[in-house]
Amino acid sequence: MKKAVVLLSGGLDSAVTLYLAKRSGFKCSCLIFDYGQRHRKEIEAAKKISAAAHCPARLVKIDLSWKGSSLLDKKIKIPSGRRQGIPSTYVPGRNIIFLSFALSYAEAIAAKAVFIGAHIEDYPGYPDCRPEFFRAFAGVIACGTKSGVRKQSIKILTPLIRKTKAQIIKTGTRLKVPFGLTWSCYAGAKAPCGKCDSCYFRAKGFQEAGLEDEGKNSRDF
Repeated sequence: MKKAVVLLSGGLDSAVTLYLAKRSGFKCSCLIFDYGQRHRKEIEAAKKISAAAHCPARLVKIDLSWKGSSLLDKKIKIPSGRRQGIPSTYVPGRNIIFLSFALSYAEAIAAKAVFIGAHIEDYPGYPDCRPEFFRAFAGVIACGTKSGVRKQSIKILTPLIRKTKAQIIKTGTRLKVPFGLTWSCYAGAKAPCGKCDSCYFRAKGFQEAGLEDEGKNSRDF
């Protein structure tokens, strides 16, 4: 069976991506990152999701102590409400770092692909979630890895890249993704804040999909 590495954050997008990878016939290994984010709720959620999918997971700890993001620095307030431009929740170079680890892992275990759950609603605020970024990274793989120079490049697969949050939720529902195990809120308090961008898009997505959020992970939009 062909192998794949799946980046698993604990949110619903990466959970749907994992289940899509499995449906595509891949034997999946999950990578979960502890990069000094505000809370461990998403890490614990990712562990539960990988277990529910019967896929092995590795937790990788990364030191981003220079911070530069409200997800890393508790002195910076998590923004609420929709804003234009790149938000303070952008983590400098995060997907470059994550994909580099995933690529190394994939090449070591002879995996053919790396899956990441970037999607259309991430485009405006996060440069490392855009199609042109993934195309550029594919070029790095082709010229900077053993598999690449042997013309056996590992593929970066983004199955959600053209989907809205509502479409992602509908896809996950068909795949029986356990949304109740996922965590989306940036704040990481006992209950979701219902105000951050992640809560906003989750609530909006479930409303537009005409479905109830089984995890009650976000307040009404």
